[in-house]
Amino acid sequence: MEQFYQVLTWVAIFLYWLVIAGVTMRVVFKRRVVGVSLAWLMIIYIIPIGGVFAYLLVGELNLGKKRAARAQEMFQPFADWFQRLYDCPSHQPQQVSLRARPINTLCENRLGIPALCDNTLSLQDSPHQILRSLIEDIQQAEQSVHLEFYIWHPGGLADEVATALIMAAKRGVSVKVLLDAAGSMRFFRSHWPKLMRHAGVEITEALAVSPLRMFLRRLDLRQHRKIVVIDNNIAYTGSMNLVDPEFFKTDAGVGQWIDVMVRVTGPAVTVLNCIHAWDWEVETGERYLPPLPANELTSPADSSDMVQVIPSGPGMPDEIIHQVLLLGIYQAQKSVVITTPYFVPSENLLHALESAAERGVSVHIVIPDRNDSVMVEWASRSFFTELLTAGVKIHRFSGGLLHTKSVVIDDSHCLIGTVNIDMRSLWLNFEVTLAVDNLEFTQQLSWLQQSYIKDSAHIELNEWEKRPVIKKLTEQFFYMFSPLL
Repeated sequence: MEQFYQVLTWVAIFLYWLVIAGVTMRVVFKRRVVGVSLAWLMIIYIIPIGGVFAYLLVGELNLGKKRAARAQEMFQPFADWFQRLYDCPSHQPQQVSLRARPINTLCENRLGIPALCDNTLSLQDSPHQILRSLIEDIQQAEQSVHLEFYIWHPGGLADEVATALIMAAKRGVSVKVLLDAAGSMRFFRSHWPKLMRHAGVEITEALAVSPLRMFLRRLDLRQHRKIVVIDNNIAYTGSMNLVDPEFFKTDAGVGQWIDVMVRVTGPAVTVLNCIHAWDWEVETGERYLPPLPANELTSPADSSDMVQVIPSGPGMPDEIIHQVLLLGIYQAQKSVVITTPYFVPSENLLHALESAAERGVSVHIVIPDRNDSVMVEWASRSFFTELLTAGVKIHRFSGGLLHTKSVVIDDSHCLIGTVNIDMRSLWLNFEVTLAVDNLEFTQQLSWLQQSYIKDSAHIELNEWEKRPVIKKLTEQFFYMFSPLL
């Protein structure tokens, strides 16, 4: 009997070694960023069984067989739709400024989506203003309302949005609502879905969370876009989820969430509508391709906002937003100002920011003083010494959880949307960003960023280096996991 147990032990050890070796080979042959591979190998070896289990769950970008097959079938029809934008009057490549041309060329070559003029952008930075404006536009809707959010949290003005959608559906407006299943869990457990569906609102859960699906699809892959399109004429996008900050995470100890949205009219609206259509079809199999932009310009091409819509995530070119950020930072000549709630940069982004500061560019990073993610906050701090030494200025915003995701380059052009400066946003989630080539709008966003900086504490290198050793050790511990955050 003893010999049997010895044989069983050796068989178990061999099988365990085989599993570890197999997963190790899979990690290595994926040819990802070295830091990501090393972080996974560390987890697998330090927590052997748990590490292997974790890798199988969230180690690879797995959209699921059904969604992946559907996305493959969708690619050509949507690519053809985007290609037709090049024939629209709002495609005026000669109007793209020299400062914005590199990003525009990159996006056209990789995404096949051109920048379009004849847009009007309105920057909205008050949650009350954003939600009231959204409610008024929904109340005026005549044909369709399409919404897509990561989080819908019931309470306050968010409930008034739900009521406006119900009333719109009852008067014959087509209303489609796509919400991330994990982010909007509280909403799906509330009474609102039943009321809205009863009124005729179509509601779909994106990337449903279920233990039965854990080995079929990566569970932490999330639909992080925020898009509203009304009658294919008005759109909203930006950092704000469909929440009233007075009712959202009030006990998290980080203050109210500070966000912005951009209200858009013009040809860029149809592109955002097409992105919603893509996401809707991935989940439901139902196709609706919006009409192309109008056949004539409504304002002089050189006096309107030039907008490049940049979607990212599964189904889109790998690392497109990451490339856009790197390109913007490397071409900066005077200044780069970044606001982000979660700051865990890739090695390439870290080097780009340091290089910009070292060649005399004024680089400012504005982050919240207190964060709702403990792991991200500690990992973020691990980069401060290196950045401060290079001359990057870091500001910790004290007016709440700064959730605005924006980049202003040389006070001349900007990026604004849903993308955080972390690996999850840059490499994993479904996101959308607007690259705006318009001095007036960029100046408005720059003023907003400066107001954040005025309400922030500036970190001095000398003071930062005096922090306790235990904090330095904690930062380095979480730094090891930064490629996975």
